[in-house]
Amino acid sequence: MKDAVILDSGPLGVLCNPNNFAQPLAIRAWISALANAGRRVIIPEIADYEVRRELLRNRSFMASARLNGYGTQLEYSSLTTPSTRLAAELWARARNAGRQTAHDHALDGDVIIAAQAISLGFATIIATGNPAHLSRFTPADLWQNIVP
Repeated sequence: MKDAVILDSGPLGVLCNPNNFAQPLAIRAWISALANAGRRVIIPEIADYEVRRELLRNRSFMASARLNGYGTQLEYSSLTTPSTRLAAELWARARNAGRQTAHDHALDGDVIIAAQAISLGFATIIATGNPAHLSRFTPADLWQNIVP
């Protein structure tokens, strides 16, 4: 069985875009192809938070409704104490190695999403627009490169 696909905030935000532009159409078709192939597609709570806060700030009501819909259509991974503790450990290790993924005072969603993926306890790949940061911790690739 192929790895479960974890959506980073970039692809999730594009997925929620209600416009019929090329990129939202492409990512919707990709999500459908993944589902048709039996791949698990998971929205991590931290990605939901990152996308939702911007949609609310911009009053993007249609996109917010789409996010709510995908939150029930796809799998949803809630933050847990073990995953947040692992995120803190990953954050500290990255900084101690001089390889941080965000400013020292930033929450650093990348380590949180990586920790959520690792904490699931099964094979995953994070679909992202920036695999360099995430692949330091767990498998990640551009969403376009992940085949159903």
